[in-house]
Amino acid sequence: MFRFALQNLRSRPLRTALSMLGLTVAIAGMVGLFSIAGGIAMLVQSTFEQIPGLLVQQRGAPLPLFSALPADWQAEIAAVPGVTVVNAEVLSRVNRIQDQTIISPPRFLLGFDIVERLKLKHGVYDENLLPGGRFLDQRDVGTRNCLVSRQIASEFDLEVGDPIEVNGFELTVVGIYHCGSLLLDVNILLDINAVREMARVDPATVSCFYAEQDGSVTDSVLAEQIEARFAGRDLRLWQPSPLQKVLLDAALRGGATGTDTSAPDAPVPDEPDVVADANQPNAPSGGTSRSRESESPIEVRTQEDWAERFEDFTGDLKLFLTVMTAVGLLIAVFSIINTMLMSVTERMIEFGILRANGWTRRNVIWLITFESGLLGLGGGLLGAMVGWVVVQGINAWQPERLNLYAGPALLATSVLFSTVLGMLGGLYPAWRAATKPPMEAIRRV
Repeated sequence: MFRFALQNLRSRPLRTALSMLGLTVAIAGMVGLFSIAGGIAMLVQSTFEQIPGLLVQQRGAPLPLFSALPADWQAEIAAVPGVTVVNAEVLSRVNRIQDQTIISPPRFLLGFDIVERLKLKHGVYDENLLPGGRFLDQRDVGTRNCLVSRQIASEFDLEVGDPIEVNGFELTVVGIYHCGSLLLDVNILLDINAVREMARVDPATVSCFYAEQDGSVTDSVLAEQIEARFAGRDLRLWQPSPLQKVLLDAALRGGATGTDTSAPDAPVPDEPDVVADANQPNAPSGGTSRSRESESPIEVRTQEDWAERFEDFTGDLKLFLTVMTAVGLLIAVFSIINTMLMSVTERMIEFGILRANGWTRRNVIWLITFESGLLGLGGGLLGAMVGWVVVQGINAWQPERLNLYAGPALLATSVLFSTVLGMLGGLYPAWRAATKPPMEAIRRV
């Protein structure tokens, strides 16, 4: 049966090739589109495998960039059983580097408490330091010495010891790192006070805290304990300013697109919603506040939390990609149906003779289904190969901006899906050929 079906397809090479080409294009498009979601999943997994600690930030803030917490909460977090090191961090958007406006991909200033950072067992950046440079240490406290990613160093032709102008301030590169993640290789690392000065951030404020745990309790339990410690505190709710809405949109898009409405030489504006403990005498007034005994003003995010957030995002993305892919696949299926209908019409006498010589309806249906299935299999294999090659080419073309992933599971699913579509496309022509009475089919001379 298989050999018979293959011979029938080879007897009409042009029609077979055109049908297979249509399915190849559709499957290649499917692989390319779904590799976007696969790339995001792989990026998140590889990134957060390098960040085993907990991130403490303001409740409601979508990203640490838009969070603001009192700096003196660091000691309280460190006092929670199970926490070993707490590192304060301040983040700010980079607007200009070397007189060049930065829009896409985005770059960020990441300032941290250097002394506390050196106590971390897994420092992420120092573990990925390239030869020839050094990590920040005590001698860099209060200075504008910095680390840059390999991407930034390559873009601006920087080496260790070179000066770099960022947002109108001159920094000195003392080290270059490469984490291999588009989410991590976007930062310029400095002393926390240097970033506060450059971004005009209140010295009593931080963006977030990075807490390293000792493993005595699970991450989820430790997160609950930290949040419970601050339950009932009165803090101003985080509300984005117009500029922050623009920055948030650019950050959530991962640098694929974005706009920057700030003036080229303007410094990063103050965070409008500085958060402070209402019990402090100098707490800022105004804004929206809340006082809930059962809710904590902070939220602690673990690796699992970040993974779930990105999984929800990729779930919506996959739904959109499915709709986009369905159009191409539908066209390919109609192409197969048209090809098989024409083949059945031309071979109706042949089917009548086969039926008269003992072939059953099931035999005829199997023959035509085999033929359409072979079309689907061939188109799926070619489409998966073409899609994989295109994905690799795109990754090589823009390695700092794009991270697509067409894994074995996606390729195998594409081939299987194409084969099933091909078989489904041949069902109607097969039914039409099988239900034709043998003598009526033979008389069609």
